[in-house]
Amino acid sequence: MRWVFVITLILCGSYASEVSQIFDFWTNLFRPLPRNPKEGFVPDYTPKYLEQFDFIIIGAGSAGCVLANRLTEEHDWKVLLLEAGGNENFFSDVPIFAPFLSLTPLNWGYNSEPEQKACRDLRGNVCFMPRGKVLGGSSVLNFLIYQRGHPEDYNDWARMGNEGWSYSEILPYFKKSENIQINELKNSSYHGRGGYLDIDYASYSSPLQTAFKDAGEELGFEWNDPNGENVIGFSKPQATIRKGRRCSTSKAFLEPVRFRRNLKVSKYSTVLKILIDPYTKKAYGVDFFKGNKRRRVIARREVILSAGTIGSAQILMLSGVGPTDHLSEMGIKTLADLPVGYNLQDHVTFSGNAFIVNDSKLCVNDLTAASPLAAAAYLAGRGPLTIPGGATGLAFARTSYAADLSEGRPDMELVMGAGSLAGDLLGILRSLLGVTDKWYWKVYGSLPPEVRQRTFSMNPVLIRPRSVGRLMLRSANYSDHPRIHPNYFHHPDDLRALREGLRLVEKVISTKAFQRFATRIHNVPFPGCEHYKFDSDDYWECAIMQTSITLDHQVGTCKMGPAGDRTAVVSPRLLVHGVQGLRIADASIIPRIPASHTLAPVVMIAEKAADLIKEDWARYPFS
Repeated sequence: MRWVFVITLILCGSYASEVSQIFDFWTNLFRPLPRNPKEGFVPDYTPKYLEQFDFIIIGAGSAGCVLANRLTEEHDWKVLLLEAGGNENFFSDVPIFAPFLSLTPLNWGYNSEPEQKACRDLRGNVCFMPRGKVLGGSSVLNFLIYQRGHPEDYNDWARMGNEGWSYSEILPYFKKSENIQINELKNSSYHGRGGYLDIDYASYSSPLQTAFKDAGEELGFEWNDPNGENVIGFSKPQATIRKGRRCSTSKAFLEPVRFRRNLKVSKYSTVLKILIDPYTKKAYGVDFFKGNKRRRVIARREVILSAGTIGSAQILMLSGVGPTDHLSEMGIKTLADLPVGYNLQDHVTFSGNAFIVNDSKLCVNDLTAASPLAAAAYLAGRGPLTIPGGATGLAFARTSYAADLSEGRPDMELVMGAGSLAGDLLGILRSLLGVTDKWYWKVYGSLPPEVRQRTFSMNPVLIRPRSVGRLMLRSANYSDHPRIHPNYFHHPDDLRALREGLRLVEKVISTKAFQRFATRIHNVPFPGCEHYKFDSDDYWECAIMQTSITLDHQVGTCKMGPAGDRTAVVSPRLLVHGVQGLRIADASIIPRIPASHTLAPVVMIAEKAADLIKEDWARYPFS
């Protein structure tokens, strides 16, 4: 029965709230009882017209759920949390199914504009940019990896004039949220215990994980904790997992407090604009749609924008906060002339390579994941379905293009997958990446199905990009997705660094550890690159531009910076420059992208934002 409705959902192809609510109905009916008594469905609340709240949080995503929890610790603060989506579901709980979730109404369905140097051979020549439209936001869609970056990433923020954001000052917030479940890390000074967010290893260990560890040691790398003292090294992914299931920020922070009397959560509520008084420049409320009806709520203290790098920038500009010239083009009156939408940064990865081994038991593919044995193991919190997004190994390293970084700071990440695109027999991974069937069969069609099932991947990720993009409105209509220009590889060193990352992958695969399994790369050239010699530098640069994709780590469109920084949108206290009563707390405020997976920094930002809000209102109490 569950599969019937999953398939129906895909065939429907609709992103309407009505479809999401039908999905929620079946989710509520069939989702297993939670193992943790603190988990459960968050009740939906529809505010009255002009109902007043102390704080209105826009977006129940990775940051918004944290803020809702922490602000309602103050029992006399009445908080409204607005979310455009609905509940998580039984399918989103399964860690290895992360790629599939982007095909459902849990995803906003954003695409980039056509890129000159990336995604050139993907569907529509655009980069797919999945973002969570669900309680928990992108912490429900992501690949569950918990990795914070290097301490100097945050010291850079402080050196840019952001007082209070150095590593020593934000480490307590990383630890505050964390409930580390990995035995050997429970006494680490870098990890926290007793927080809301469970961090653990997948219970399943791929046989290739041992080869990955041994390969790293052959090449002189330590097997280490990338959230500890040294980031560079090889490791098993730390992930937001609770007893084999995804632990989103909704599960971690929102569900345990869902019955607090001072917290109201309004689902299926699409924000139209923030209300800002044109004379006082004070934010005082929010207009939103719910149930095909326009509604308005009033904020007595603050409106807090946590709609993410794409959503927050779009809502700000629709509300009259942004670059005057661009807002004028859209017919929007400017209330605050700020560089919203600039400074867009992202991590880009090269996908498509497949490595063939001599034993199918070493890999995980569609058929493995769909087997009754895998399902039975998952019900007990074990087995291959617990692999976070399919990732079984992480490595952090430096290329020759990291010479401007201090010693110990990586600019390249390797992610080893238990399977590969070649083994995507059902087409789910193809749909996530935007790879066409024509491309797939041209590259992998020569491989017999049994060979495709014994393949795995190892993808380099550029984690210190130099290229910067921009997000712009498409129109003044809230329902029109914005125009997203990531500008991947605009800086030539980005392409060269990622090519060097591919060379590191080849070194790993050439080690004795992997050659025990006769590991070899599938050497059919990618379409559009056949005129280059396979494995030449020119070939790899061509291939990278054909099929590189986002790692869904967009940041920076509402940059944090001090008052004198003309490129900044918010202050180090996350208050929007020139607007009272309006604060932003999500990935959009990040001034320089860290060498991390972005969930961990976003949760940290929300934890710190909650304390900033409490400090500000203790200093200037509401009367």
